[in-house]
Amino acid sequence: MNKILKVAFLAVVLSSSCRIINTVKTDNYIYVQKEQRKSKKWKLVWNDEFNGAALDLTKWSKIGPGQSDWNKHMSTFAGCYDQTDGKLFLKGIRTPDTLKDSRPYITGGVYTKGKFAFQYGKIEIRAKLECAQGAWPAMWMLAEKGKYGAYPRNGEIDIMEHLNSDSIVYQTTHSYYTLNLKQTNNPPHSGKAKINVDDYNTFGLEWYPDKLVFTVNGKETFTYPRKPDADASQWPYDQPFFVMIDQQLGGSWVGRVDINQLPVQMIVDWVRVYQ
Repeated sequence: MNKILKVAFLAVVLSSSCRIINTVKTDNYIYVQKEQRKSKKWKLVWNDEFNGAALDLTKWSKIGPGQSDWNKHMSTFAGCYDQTDGKLFLKGIRTPDTLKDSRPYITGGVYTKGKFAFQYGKIEIRAKLECAQGAWPAMWMLAEKGKYGAYPRNGEIDIMEHLNSDSIVYQTTHSYYTLNLKQTNNPPHSGKAKINVDDYNTFGLEWYPDKLVFTVNGKETFTYPRKPDADASQWPYDQPFFVMIDQQLGGSWVGRVDINQLPVQMIVDWVRVYQ
C-alpha cells in the first residue's frame, strides 16, 4: 500500500563503534545489528507478549487519524482496543457517537516510533485476522529517522496485508524505486502467501543487508534482493525501521466497508524481534 506519512524525519546518525558486540543500541531504543551477524543464531532482543492488563505505552503508541487511505479511520478511542488473556485486540467498530466523531466507523492500531526501532534481524508477529468486507489488517514498517528524505525515499516494508475474506496475504516493499521509477519487477517487489483464515498465523521478516526475506508460519514466502546495479533508491533498507500493526478499514484497494459486518478485529498474540 502507498502509505504517505506526513512526518518530517531527521537525518539518522548511527554509531560505528563497539565492534566486539553483535548489536549496537543507539538513542537507548534503536537496535542495530552488525552485518556479520547473519551466520549466527538469532537472539531475542525485544518483544511484547501482551500479558499485562493494558497496552504497554513504553513500547507502543496508539495511531490517530490521518488523511491517507490507510489511516483515515484510525482512532485512539478506547473501544478500538482491548488487552486480555495475553492478547491484544485491535478493533474496527461502528462509531459509537457520530456527533462527536462523524466518521461511520473507526479502527485501532499501534506503532513503536520513538520507542523501539531496529536495523537488520528477524521480526515475527503471531495473530488471527478476522474477516469482513472492507477489512484491511496490516503489519508494516517505516524508517525511524528518515535517512533519505521524504516518503517514499526511505522505503516501506509490508510484512503482511490482508483484504476482506481472502485466504492469502500480500507481502510488499515500496520505495522511490518502485513507486516513482515504476521498477516493480526489477526485481519483483511483492509476493502472496496462503494463510489459514480461521486460525492464528505467524507473519515474519528476516532482514539482511542484501535482502528482505518474508515468511508465513516459519516458511519463506517471498524475497526482495538488493541489486548492486540498480538505482541507489532501490535499497533504502540500510537504516532503522519502527513497527506498525493496525486493523484498517476501507480504502481504494480493499474496497467498500460493509458496516453490518462490524465489529471486526485483529487479535495479536505476540511480537518478537531477534538479532
